[in-house]
Amino acid sequence: MNAEPFYPIGTPGTPWGPAEVDQWRAQQQVQRSYAEDVVSNIERLRERFEVEQYGQLDYGTDPFPLYAVRSRNWDDQLPSVLVTGGVHGYETSGVHGALQFLDRHAAEYAGRVNLLVAPCVSPWAYERIQRWNVDAVDPNRSFVKDSASGESAAVMELVAPLRDKLLVHVDLHETTDTDESEFRPALAARDGKSSEPGEIPDGFYLVGDSEDPQPGFQQAIIDAVAEVTHIAPADASGEIIGTKMVAPGVINYPVKSLGLCAGVSNARYRTTTEVYPDSPRATPQQCNDAQVAAVRAAIDYALAQQA
Repeated sequence: MNAEPFYPIGTPGTPWGPAEVDQWRAQQQVQRSYAEDVVSNIERLRERFEVEQYGQLDYGTDPFPLYAVRSRNWDDQLPSVLVTGGVHGYETSGVHGALQFLDRHAAEYAGRVNLLVAPCVSPWAYERIQRWNVDAVDPNRSFVKDSASGESAAVMELVAPLRDKLLVHVDLHETTDTDESEFRPALAARDGKSSEPGEIPDGFYLVGDSEDPQPGFQQAIIDAVAEVTHIAPADASGEIIGTKMVAPGVINYPVKSLGLCAGVSNARYRTTTEVYPDSPRATPQQCNDAQVAAVRAAIDYALAQQA
């Protein structure tokens, strides 16, 4: 029998309290700069887009302004598209894929769609290459009423006026080796539960909405990304991360009931991307390119259905 993974905070079987959260927080060290990596690139977009601060996270001595980028000539007669990145701050290509899309490809959609992009939802976690926020809360389980995550609450407020008007929402994520080595054991320790070993899929995959799966939409994205990087196969049980694969590279979750970012609106077409940056077959640039390919394919498919 395999031994349960050890996590060095807390007592096995007992959920964390404030002392354990404080201990966990003290271990999180700044490893990169939100201001230098993200905000500086957003500032360079001001000549072509509307840039707005939609909130601020005040974490002691660490204030983090939250920025969104909008189409300059917003037209309520056009369909609208939401792109979110960095809901989990450690998932790097979600942040930089969103910025790359804005810089290199957003102009292709001028006059065809309105774009609203939140490139880095969780800047504190971005700097610390962490999944959770400062309070050891997962923003991507917190898109719910009275959210415990300031990151999630700010996005919900940003999106609220468009909740029933969006055509597309693409939420950009990664699945990494540290999901298995760090974040799943940490989650089990935090919640006082057992940690079951899992398997990290090698390649890109999508998470659709089990309540409205849109298989043609998901397939169009998979086909586009396959030109950039490899698609994750199912494991021996026909699953990806413990969920039955419904099509090559596609699984479905009930995104709204789970409080996932992909459920923040009633967009007709929505998906969550999952890039695998730790593969020896993928470079960081390929990971960014895969995110961009996914966004472009999502918009192109949705527009084609509108024609």
